[in-house]
Amino acid sequence: MSEKQVSPAVKIGLELGPVFLFFMGYITTRGQSYVIGGTEYDAFILLTAAFIPLMAIATFALWKLSGRLSKLQLVTLVMVVVFGGLTVWLNDERFFKMKPTAVYSIFAALLFIGLARGQSWLELVMEGALPLTHDGWMLLTKRLALMFAAMALANELVWRTMSTDAWVNFRTFALPLALFAFFMLQGKLFERYSSAPKE
Repeated sequence: MSEKQVSPAVKIGLELGPVFLFFMGYITTRGQSYVIGGTEYDAFILLTAAFIPLMAIATFALWKLSGRLSKLQLVTLVMVVVFGGLTVWLNDERFFKMKPTAVYSIFAALLFIGLARGQSWLELVMEGALPLTHDGWMLLTKRLALMFAAMALANELVWRTMSTDAWVNFRTFALPLALFAFFMLQGKLFERYSSAPKE
């Protein structure tokens, strides 16, 4: 299937929509529990069970609309299924809270492995979406790998030391905003290492 252009608003909605719906569900049901088949489940567990197919549907819709999925999107979906599934199966919310740590740690490790081999695997994943020189891609990859490592560490600190309320807010707002801010702060890098033709 060839790649097609997707409205940025639709793309953002499909990528962040499931997370926002999880947040809305959480703030309206927190503290509640339900008995299903003789087993008591906290509302957080049931929301996780709903989040897994919702994330899968959103990812599938994005693939149908755009004609492609990045490796990062696929890894994220697999992690949602694995850690979300463990959360529901074992009735233990800690696994779902660990998921961002696992995802960001894997991303950081893969990028560092590429750097050790003298390659920017970020450039391969993004398929040249940004007009950067090789040095530019290498520097951006190094910075992003460090950013992912910092986000993984931050997630661990928050879910292990703070309340579930704090973690849900952190996961819903702080992590996406941190990543957005990271790319906004790379303006000088994009300008200095641009490979776009000079006008």
